[in-house]
Order: sequence, then C-alpha cells, then structure tokens
Amino acid sequence: MENRDSGKFYNEVRGALDEVRYLMTMDAVVYQGPHDVAIEEVDEPEIEHENDVIIDITTTCICGSDLHMYEGRTAADPGIVFGHENMGTVTEVGDAVTTLEEGDRIVLPFNVACGFCRNCENGYTGFCTNVNPGFAGGAYGYVAMGPYKGGQAEKLRVPFADFNALKLPEGDAHEDSFALLADIFPTGWHGTRLANLQPGESIAIYGAGPVGLMAAYSAKIQGASEIYVVDRVESRLEMAEDHCDAHAINFEEGDPVEQIVDAHGDEVDKGVDAVGYQAIDPETDPGDDAYDPARENPAVVLNQLIETVRPTGQLGIPGLYVPSDPGAPDEMAAQGRLGIDFGKLFEKGLKLGTGQCNVKEYNRELRDMIIEGRADPSWVVSHRVGLERAPEMYEKFDEREEGVTKVLLEP
Repeated sequence: MENRDSGKFYNEVRGALDEVRYLMTMDAVVYQGPHDVAIEEVDEPEIEHENDVIIDITTTCICGSDLHMYEGRTAADPGIVFGHENMGTVTEVGDAVTTLEEGDRIVLPFNVACGFCRNCENGYTGFCTNVNPGFAGGAYGYVAMGPYKGGQAEKLRVPFADFNALKLPEGDAHEDSFALLADIFPTGWHGTRLANLQPGESIAIYGAGPVGLMAAYSAKIQGASEIYVVDRVESRLEMAEDHCDAHAINFEEGDPVEQIVDAHGDEVDKGVDAVGYQAIDPETDPGDDAYDPARENPAVVLNQLIETVRPTGQLGIPGLYVPSDPGAPDEMAAQGRLGIDFGKLFEKGLKLGTGQCNVKEYNRELRDMIIEGRADPSWVVSHRVGLERAPEMYEKFDEREEGVTKVLLEP
C-alpha cells in the first residue's frame, strides 16, 4: 500500500513538472530549411550569467540579412531562432547587472559585445573578440555569430546587458523608430560615415532596401547636396524621393552610372553600397518582376561605384559580403572572391571602408535625435504584424514585393 502511494505521488510530481516545463515555452520564428520558417514552441530563455537580463519582446524586425539564411545561402542548420533586431521590456535581472531593472524599456544593438576586449574598448563592438571565439563579432539569431538565440520570439536573453542595452523613454512612444536603432538606422548612418560624407557633398547610394533608404535619409540629415538612389523597385525609389529628397535611378531603365553622371554633370563625391553580394546585374534579362537569383553578379555594384565616384572620392560598403556562398553564380564567388576592378580603383585613388556596423557608436545619438524630433525613420516601416504572420512576411520580403520595405513583428 505504501509503495502504491509513493508511486502515485511520484507520477503526480512528474506530471506537475512536465506541466511547468510546458508552461515555460514560447513561440518563436524557427528556420526549417531554405524558404521555410515556422512558428514553433521553444524553451523560454533563462538567466545564464550574472550579467544577463531577460526581456519581453515588444518589437522585433525582419532584416534583409535574415534572407541570406532564409534562402539557404549560408551554412545555417534548421532549428535556428531568427531575429537580431530586438527591443522590449526587462523582466528578469542578473545579480551583477547594475544599470537596468525590471520594467526598463531597451533596444539592443544587433551586435553582441563584451565591452572590455580590445576592439570593444576602441569602439569596434561589431568585432568583439570575446563573445564568439574564433570569429570577430557576435549577433543574435544568426549563423556563425555565436550561441545567441534570436529575438523573433516572445522573450530574449541579453548577455553583457549593462553594456549592450540602450535605455529608452518609458511608454510606447516612437516604438517603430526606436526598433530601427537595433540595426538599419545605425547601419545606414554607418555607410555614410565609412564614405566620410561631408556637408555639401554629393553621394550615390546603390540599393533602396531598408539600409539603403536609411543611408539616403542619413545623408539628407548630414547635409548632402545631392543624393542619388539606385534600385529597381519603384515603391522603394518613390520613398527615397519623398523622404530623402533623392534622385531616383532605376537600373532597369539604363546604365545607372551613365544616368547619375548625366544627371549630376560629373561623377559624385561619395558612394555607398547598401546591396552586398546578392546584387542584380542590370545587363541580365529582367524577366518578370519577381526577384531572380540567376541575375546576380556579386561584384557589379562595387564596380559601378568605382565608376560613379570621382577620383580621390570614397566608398562606404555596409552591404553584406560573405567568405563563402553555397548559392553563388560561379565557383570564385562561392569562395567569397569577386572580380573587382581594382586597377580602376587604384587609378582613381579611391578610398573605401567596409564591415558591419558598430551600432553602439551611433545609437545613443540617433535615439536622442528621434526623441527631439530631429529624425523620424519610421516612414520606412511598411508592415507591423503579429509574430504568427512571420512566415508569410518572409515570403513577401524575399520576393521583393512592391510595398514591402521593412516588416516589424509584434509577439
């Protein structure tokens, strides 16, 4: 009788524990394989180190960089929780955290950084050497960028929270604009700084995706005299005209270099590559309006910029390039090697800067510009939808559909 009672008690306890485990799960966007993400239940994050906090996600974004994994163009394995552009409210605080408390509203750089390695101390938080051993730089929810789960979910663990979190005003004001501080607004700004844009100078920006539009907007704020934005999606070019006072250049309608030089009367002072290695070659057959990977030429934008920018000008290259690409159009590009017109670059004495954005270098000032009404990048947001619609929105964004520029997810 006693054994039967103890067995019953054991089963009840085990059932209760199973129920607790079930209750400690959350919905998240999980990579299944090429062109396939799904909403799955995953374990909620927990405090793992004393310098962690846990946040309830209020807004997380789909990024163009997510599409590289989504399309199967990386070594990402199924099971990754996506999402490196995150903001939310602190719900749990590690014992060593000193500047944050429950209820704080924060936005996170996509960079995960320690704050005390040599690169972090010098401001290069995108190249932290401690958070991802063997690789310079870490990020949430991205292949090869460390063990950090993404925030396209209900909750997120934030490591080195005192350093990585940027506090925001209480409430929900500027939610869309603040969400863009995680990546695209600082990254667009970064592109202009890599190019060393000065007030009164002219600039050409290749790519009118979210980062390209933010680069054009940043150029406007910084006092560029003329801004040219190159793309093929009319709705994006219209946004560049309406919000950035830019001249729209559709590369399907003619050589973009010739269009810019004709309109400007000469080569421009500075240039930004906001496209990266999945650039479309204008000389290929456009076919229908759908994005076609067969039209890619990974070096085409770099070579167009070399032609577009005047001698002794400068190029900023925040567009993503990778050391290997399983879906590359040729064997050389698959190894991250591109046919760049380096001789022309040398002949013109051009300088260039590249690398992912050190978000913390810019996000505090950009936050304050938003608060004071000096900047409002929220115009780039085309959709704010529930987390459950993520698979649908990934498909639309991947197809470069008209009217789909920046998608925010709300768990």
